[in-house]
Amino acid sequence: MKRDRKNKRNMIEDAPGRTLFFFALPMILGNLFQQFYNMADSAIVGRFIGEDALAAVGASYALTTVFVMIAIGGGNGSSIITSQYLGAKKYRKMKTSIFTALITFLLVSVVLALFGLGFSGGILRILKTPVNILDQAGIYLKIYFCGLPFLFMYNVLAAMFNATGDSGTPLYLLIFSSVLNVALDILFVTQFALGVAGVAIATVLAQGISAVISFCLLLAKLKGYGEEQESLPEEQEISDTGGGRLFDVSMLGRMIKVAVPTMLQQSIVSVGMLLVQSVVNGFGSSVLAGYTAGSRIDSICIVPMIATGNAVSTFTAQNMGAGRPERVRQGYRAARFMVYGFAVFICVILLLFRYQIIGIFMNGEANTQAYSTGVSYLSFIAFFFVWIGLKATADGVLRGSGDVAVFTAANLVNLAIRVAVANLCAPYWGVAAVWYAVPMGWAANFFISFGRYLSGKWSQKKLIH
Repeated sequence: MKRDRKNKRNMIEDAPGRTLFFFALPMILGNLFQQFYNMADSAIVGRFIGEDALAAVGASYALTTVFVMIAIGGGNGSSIITSQYLGAKKYRKMKTSIFTALITFLLVSVVLALFGLGFSGGILRILKTPVNILDQAGIYLKIYFCGLPFLFMYNVLAAMFNATGDSGTPLYLLIFSSVLNVALDILFVTQFALGVAGVAIATVLAQGISAVISFCLLLAKLKGYGEEQESLPEEQEISDTGGGRLFDVSMLGRMIKVAVPTMLQQSIVSVGMLLVQSVVNGFGSSVLAGYTAGSRIDSICIVPMIATGNAVSTFTAQNMGAGRPERVRQGYRAARFMVYGFAVFICVILLLFRYQIIGIFMNGEANTQAYSTGVSYLSFIAFFFVWIGLKATADGVLRGSGDVAVFTAANLVNLAIRVAVANLCAPYWGVAAVWYAVPMGWAANFFISFGRYLSGKWSQKKLIH
């Protein structure tokens, strides 16, 4: 328990800037490895199978990423309750919150998997997926949905490790999963010639193994908290050293209050991609392939921004649980400087190496239109990642404190702008309208959330009892 106590002191007592940076760093690396799953799928498919296969994975990507972000958002939202109980040193309730979240999201993932298996083909047709890639995209999705419970369980488990101040364990597991995923991709595609189905099977297997290992490690970690004692009235004491109930309905209600807006916030990029997918698809499979390559890089570039926001959320939750909102303000200011540094670094790298980066996915001479589409996307979006970083950190304070109303509205405005601009302006600006809409949505989201932060009303919220 010494390490856990140190983590708690770091969040509640140590210098906010240093604490946030070293807590966020493993989260950033871990999320980069998670995006590496998708990048590896696309690079291997594009290089070893062909442009149509890359476009098929890309057509599936918008839909599958929505489910990934629902899982991440659900885990992060539920973990706010866990973090606040940890900050308040109510360890039994903390454990109950963890098991309540795991049971809930296991059931949710099964329902969503069944939905996906039943309706994925229809969704692809609604999105105007090009006919020449429809069958391959459908195969990829069906296999992917079979493994959806593993995806949900891993991401919820990772969020619970982060909630307890342990951002290292999820990183190590993601490194393991990523290496395994890439190895299986290469084996199934180049040796067994399984095509698009092979990369889907590889992803499901890697996530499944990671989920099982994560669950075992979390159980071992929670046993240590059985040694801690809460200062509870005698009538509330629970004799089981495991620490209370496995499921609490009232606690679930408080989790849902934060988890649903968090799922929206985490999935806003992916939902936006899904809702504008038909716009991109309308320009043909070559443009779709280029956009797919560019969006893979986009997903990697936003990782440090989203991870910093999630770190702010955990930092806020623990300090609100400990009754120290003044530290939240200090942490938020430090997080903004982190965002500025990340934004400058990302912009420079993309502008210097955009041609080589898109070249990872395709041959520029063989796929001229696809190649130029990907390069154009990166050349534009490189300048605007600061906005998603600023939005993510402001959102993190509101989410961590449980102030969800304005937070939800800000993310809905973000989504509405992306969808409206892409659909209304595509006839005039071409496919570029899809990415012009992105920074508009991010900036609007930030200004709304930042205004709420300045009001200070978030510091008056109370989630736990």
